[in-house]
Amino acid sequence: MLVLSRKIDESIMIGNDVEIIVLGVEGDNVKLGIRAPKDVSIYRKEIYTTIQEENRAAASRTISLEDVAKLFGK
Repeated sequence: MLVLSRKIDESIMIGNDVEIIVLGVEGDNVKLGIRAPKDVSIYRKEIYTTIQEENRAAASRTISLEDVAKLFGK
């Protein structure tokens, strides 16, 4: 893990097109700004983990042909 120290209004670059800017520090909270292309997905870690868990659960579900027919009202 790379550990960096930054002050307010300083930033780091990730690759050529993602910039992380320190906007403020209040107690234990650090406010970050992120500049990235629209095609780069950015999530808070707890949201990302929830999405991954939901995707795994959805992928492991099985559905019968009868269930599919019910969806289409047949």
